Amino acid sequence: MLTPTRQQVLRHIDLVGQLQPALHQPQHAPFPEAIDHALFRAYMRTAHDVGGEPDVPIQYEEKEEEQWELNTYVTCECLAWRGLWNAEERRRRQNVDLGQTQYLGLPYYGRWLLSAARILVDKQAITLTELINKIDEVKKRYE
Repeated sequence: MLTPTRQQVLRHIDLVGQLQPALHQPQHAPFPEAIDHALFRAYMRTAHDVGGEPDVPIQYEEKEEEQWELNTYVTCECLAWRGLWNAEERRRRQNVDLGQTQYLGLPYYGRWLLSAARILVDKQAITLTELINKIDEVKKRYE
């Protein structure tokens, strides 16, 4: 595969940027013949699919997980042990299905937590009302 030129990279970033929820520009769905390869790639890109894209340098550092992060991990593992989801379904829900805004806006285990809540409601293990009531109950404990 050839290395893309600067102009191709900038066009790709511009196309992806037009499709993002936070920067969305209203547009009609194009006819198939109006979709070139670059636009198709932009449409097919998922939030976590950033391999090879330009980005700022990041400093990696060791971090000890906070208690809520450990609790979230254990909760998600228990959901898997109980057969509510498998690792692939969890990854899809916390990486692909969230969309760019939530993917970039939530911390790593925050995405796990949101995905766990969604799977519990989607698979009717609990109702949305039960979830909302439990969240209110926990909030009151910390007020």
